[in-house]
Order: sequence, then C-alpha cells, then structure tokens
Amino acid sequence: MAEVKKAKSAKKFLNRVHEKYVKEVVPSLATKYGNVNAVPKLVKIVVNTRLGDVKDNTKSLTAAVEELGMITGQKPMITTAKKSISNFKIREGQKNGAKVTLRNKIMYEFFDKIVSVALPRVRDFSGLSRKSFDQFGNYTFGFKEQLVFPEISYEKIEKVRGMDITIVTTAKNKEDGLELLEQLGLPFKKEVK
Repeated sequence: MAEVKKAKSAKKFLNRVHEKYVKEVVPSLATKYGNVNAVPKLVKIVVNTRLGDVKDNTKSLTAAVEELGMITGQKPMITTAKKSISNFKIREGQKNGAKVTLRNKIMYEFFDKIVSVALPRVRDFSGLSRKSFDQFGNYTFGFKEQLVFPEISYEKIEKVRGMDITIVTTAKNKEDGLELLEQLGLPFKKEVK
C-alpha cells in the first residue's frame, strides 16, 4: 500500500521537461536503441563562473557566489587555482571562481529555465552551436551575461559576468547527445546542407 502511494506522489512532482522525457523522448528513442534502459538521459548540469578580478576586488567573489546561488537555487562551491601562473598573477590555492552541480529534480527545473526563459532573452539569438559536443555526448555552452536570468536585477549587479553550462548525458557519442537534447527542446541552429 505504501509503495503505491509513493509511486503516485512521485508522478505528481514530475517537472515539465522530465515528464516530456518520460512520455515522449524515451518511447521515440527506444525503437532506435531496442531497449528502454539504453536510451540516453541527463545525468547532471554543471554551472561554472570564473572571476579574473578576485585578486583586486574581494567583494566580487561574494557577489558572484550570491548571484550564482540565486540563478541555480543551490549553494555554489568556491573553486581555487590548481597551480600558480605568474603571468596572470595567480597563486596556487587562490579563490578564482564558483560552480554548482545540479542533479535530479533541480537539474530538470534548471534545464527548463534555460530553454524557456534564459535563451529567449539572449540578444540576437539564432540557436546554439551543434559543434560544442565532446566525444562522449556532453554539451557545453555559455552566457556572456547573467542578466538573461530573471532572478538577477540590472540595478543590483556589481559587474556583468559570464558563465559556462555543461550538460552531462549518458549518450555514447555526439550524435546521440544531439538527438536527446533536441528532443528535450534545446534550440540548435538549423543545419545548412
């Protein structure tokens, strides 16, 4: 009895993107792969921002961490330099950025926010590049400014900062990753033949 209630409550809280994946993407790709369990899926989304001005302005780090937390809905982890680079005046162990790793429900909500809110707000947006896949089917793209997210107010920001977003999938190659993300609704540039 308790298992039935658990299953019903789990269905109730499916995000729009997760529901689309379960009801549309999996059945359409299952014929290609021959098995439902072989269909690629999203594993995690990593949002990363680098801060070059931290050595000059320490308030910059706290502002960036706060903004990244508002955008993702999760507390960011502060990253440090792995080795010293004298030309850039970076010392090993110096704080130089922030990153967030999103999984499960929060990951699907953030993916939905990217597709339906952030990308349409990008100026002169014509689609994402199809060439940004790695050999394992993971996709990386970036935003030049954090203002595309509705949580960030233009009056309250200290500085315009960019961020990199990596979508990690279980796809075996670029083509499978592209097909999965296209079916989930990520807008790619039209292929020129």
